[in-house]
Amino acid sequence: MREKLVKLLKKTATGEQVGREEYGVLVDGNIDLDEILYGANLLRERHSGRFVDFCAIINARSGACSEDCAFCSQSSRHNADVAVYGLVEGAKIRSACAEARKDGAARFGVVTSGPTPDADDIAAIAECSAEIISGGGLPVCISLGKLGRDDFARLKEAGVRRIHCNIETSERFFPQICNTHTWPEKVDTIRLAHEMGVEVCSGGIFGMGEDWDDRLDMALALKELGVESVPLNFLMPRPGTPMERRKPLDPREALRIVALFRYVLPDRDIRVCGGRADTLRSLQSWIFYAGANGIMTGDYLTSRGCSPEDDRRMVADLGLDLRRHDA
Repeated sequence: MREKLVKLLKKTATGEQVGREEYGVLVDGNIDLDEILYGANLLRERHSGRFVDFCAIINARSGACSEDCAFCSQSSRHNADVAVYGLVEGAKIRSACAEARKDGAARFGVVTSGPTPDADDIAAIAECSAEIISGGGLPVCISLGKLGRDDFARLKEAGVRRIHCNIETSERFFPQICNTHTWPEKVDTIRLAHEMGVEVCSGGIFGMGEDWDDRLDMALALKELGVESVPLNFLMPRPGTPMERRKPLDPREALRIVALFRYVLPDRDIRVCGGRADTLRSLQSWIFYAGANGIMTGDYLTSRGCSPEDDRRMVADLGLDLRRHDA
């Protein structure tokens, strides 16, 4: 089995075609995780050297979402206790972006609840994004759900160069977590973004009951779609949601997931986001040796995250360099 891992690493590093069955060596349990991490770390260094980067987000419109995603506390179909408010003012978004930059973030995400924003919200977010970008702020990533051609054109005109649209899991498993929209709809948005010349950040959530085949299928789908950045989240079971009683993944299983995505997507940015501290606990810093080259710092949409100060200290303690945005 070790020979298979070495062969996979060599083929991945040299850009050779890798068959789906060859990735099985990463998940069948016969290879020690430390050996898998060794290769994943080499691939990370090949992709980004000693640099890692932070992103940060603002929950710019919260709750009252009509969708039924089983993991999400913002769904109006669940009984979670979350704040509900409409689109925040542009001044608040700009202030949050300035704070994120001061904290070391290289990108800033504007996220809204709900499946599709209306024209007024698109216009307001585009205007705010343009002010941030033209004023020398961070690159703005937009996470607004399903977008159309006119929406992409308006955002791109404002200077937005990347959108976020998670596929969440494999196509096979997706109906187990959501019934109000489909996996192909997600893919259509991603393909339209690329058609319109906009980069895509797309990943998903682990620990929802999916198996290793689902995880590999998801990684291969993202590879086929050619997304530029891959956020990996671990389920944070929220009271009032259908998944409130699910147990967090074992930290070493979570690290194996990160490594799997680095092997499948060796030249893409892989960022560990929600659930990082709760799932990985004392092994949190190992995500970089597992192949990640970025993290989300600060708070998440409806829950507390890691402080930027602690995250900067973690990066420094590892002897890595934080890549900051140069305006």
